Amino acid sequence: MSLTSNEPGAIALIGLLLGMRHATDADHVVAVTTILSRERRFWMAARIGAVWGLGHTLTVMAVGAAIILLKIAIPARLGLAMEFAVALALVALGAGSAVRLARAAAQRLRGVATDRRAAPHVHWHRHAHDDPAAHGRVMHSHPHTHAGAADHGHLRLAPEGESASHGWLLEFAARRPLPRSFAVGLIHGLAGSAAIALIVLSAIPRPLWAVAYLSVFCAGVVLGMAILTTAIATPFLVAARRLEWLHRGLVAGSGMLSFGFGLTLAYRIGYVDQLFGAAPLWFPH
Repeated sequence: MSLTSNEPGAIALIGLLLGMRHATDADHVVAVTTILSRERRFWMAARIGAVWGLGHTLTVMAVGAAIILLKIAIPARLGLAMEFAVALALVALGAGSAVRLARAAAQRLRGVATDRRAAPHVHWHRHAHDDPAAHGRVMHSHPHTHAGAADHGHLRLAPEGESASHGWLLEFAARRPLPRSFAVGLIHGLAGSAAIALIVLSAIPRPLWAVAYLSVFCAGVVLGMAILTTAIATPFLVAARRLEWLHRGLVAGSGMLSFGFGLTLAYRIGYVDQLFGAAPLWFPH
């Protein structure tokens, strides 16, 4: 297929817009809504969407480029299995949300503080003391508590003997929505990569142009998901700041929606489309 001077720009624009449209697919929206439902910062909501898009891009480009350039055929059972992984991810996200809500409710019933700013923090401070027996000054550390992290100007000091890697793990755990969003994006990209590549290849037979279009399409997915997650996060953020009971309801609702949607999708793929049957029916879409 030969392209005129105006066609590459038009194709790139179409790919970008379709990528943004692809970000609004129902399973994508349900997944990211569950992930960011507990987030209380606009900028983090946008990052969650962008990271989801990056994970989606990685698998779409890897699998899609292999299909376009190497002419790899995806068996029906494998295609259904990749889509079934999305259903399992949605169920896991919903179940995780339910577990966190149940734990928070149990803490409230026991009167345990759930606000990190109000919860006591134990810190370790090091001081130098004169020790006649040691003929000099020695370092001494002791625990010290604060009512909240804000009272001391920092979150936490590592106790004596705690390795730097432990602090890194704590920081990583504090940012767990990002790796979780990336992992879910990987799974969604894996499920949709074959269909996207086949559609692109049917419209653009030349492999290099098809891969270029796929790259622009993925950029649109990242941009679209960043915008979408920011918009979805708005009611959660407003509720979290003003109506805590409404925020808890939105979190619970998003978790139930993810769990129910995942179960429905799993049933359709597993039994209606015969993933576990003798003759699987897979239509890339």
